[in-house]
Amino acid sequence: MILLRTATSARRAPQRGSFRLGQSRRCASFQRKAPQPSLQVAELLTRYESTPPRPLNLAQLLSFGHPAMSDSVLASVKYTLSELPRRLATRVRSLEALPFIVGTNPYVSKMLHAYRESFTFLATHEPITTLEGNEQFVQQLQDLVQKHANDIPTMAKGFQECSQYMSPKQISDFLDGAIRNRISVRLIAEQHIAVSQALSQPTQPGQSAYVGIVDMRCSPRSMINMCGSFVTELCEATLGASPPLVIDGFADATFAYVPVHLEYILTEILKNSFRATVEHHGRQHGSVQSIALPPVVITIVPPRLYPDSEPTKESTYLSIRIRDQGGGVAPSNTARIFSYAFTTAGRGAEANGEDDDGGPYAAQHVGGGAAISEGSPGGHIFGEIAGKGLQAGMGTIAGLGYGLPMSRLYAKYFGGSLEFFSLEGWGSDVYLKLRCLDEAGDSKI
Repeated sequence: MILLRTATSARRAPQRGSFRLGQSRRCASFQRKAPQPSLQVAELLTRYESTPPRPLNLAQLLSFGHPAMSDSVLASVKYTLSELPRRLATRVRSLEALPFIVGTNPYVSKMLHAYRESFTFLATHEPITTLEGNEQFVQQLQDLVQKHANDIPTMAKGFQECSQYMSPKQISDFLDGAIRNRISVRLIAEQHIAVSQALSQPTQPGQSAYVGIVDMRCSPRSMINMCGSFVTELCEATLGASPPLVIDGFADATFAYVPVHLEYILTEILKNSFRATVEHHGRQHGSVQSIALPPVVITIVPPRLYPDSEPTKESTYLSIRIRDQGGGVAPSNTARIFSYAFTTAGRGAEANGEDDDGGPYAAQHVGGGAAISEGSPGGHIFGEIAGKGLQAGMGTIAGLGYGLPMSRLYAKYFGGSLEFFSLEGWGSDVYLKLRCLDEAGDSKI
């Protein structure tokens, strides 16, 4: 009997220096190494890191396409090959500096690998001195832009999974820097692509108001009507009704701006206003089918009310106010309105114990495969909103609370602003001030 107990004890006692299977698996998860760059890439990163990106020179970007000529296109490609690697090096280093366990997340690791590849391609590219060489480079640059089309949804998924390892401020600071960097990279790349295409497909003088991707006569009213039509269709398809849209103020005002930036901002704000209006009055009246919903009112104020007046700092901005009667935002949530991952979409389902799929506007929720796949958007209305997001380089992030903070970053990028004011129980106002790019100085990014 004593021998039996001894044998059993020996069988159960682990040998010194060994691990049980469960312990082995747990330790293996902490022993994973964050992907390290090759020696060549590490040396390149160190070299470019020593010369940080210069502020984006808007006047210089516009000059490349005003007008597009052989010399200006070659100057543009030289600027592109000089600036893009610096900005991508900054992005790579920031990803490498993330906490160890965050860096091993598969989505974050995927982002790091993609940025390293793009950085290496641009940093090692030979100087381009001919239009033929630029034509080939433009095709490669288009492929690179498309390759990074879904970076934001991928990054959002990674930080969603790693939120317990970083504070909200750390996540916010990182994402602010990542998105600002992304705006500048896409702006430089797409401006060069557009200028190069303008040289190969010239238009008659006065036929186009575009200088690269900048529309020198961008019409806020046209953009509002386009975005409003889309959001109206989306709102009616998902909520069964939509409020009317009214434009007042100086509706014929125009200014120089990047249309796709304005399109993204307006779409995100209108989605919030339309949804809030329908849901708020639906709760009040039980149904929105038998009532007249109050309108969402957009007021436009041009850069200069009096063209003959002396230019001032304030005269370089176009202002837009979006006002709704959607019940406003509770004071407890107002402070978080510009926080990443804060959203009121889908909270009804969550409260009822159902799965929160991101709310009625989550065309492709970022947690799903569609949001981070390589495929193109579908041919229906939800595919259309995905396509609009991809145009702005954002991918599909509906329902995750990224809309307002990212819209504010877009507005602030050129020195503008986006402010949110709420009157609980009544509605909300969003004040958008956008800098005219033909009169703007350098970006700070």
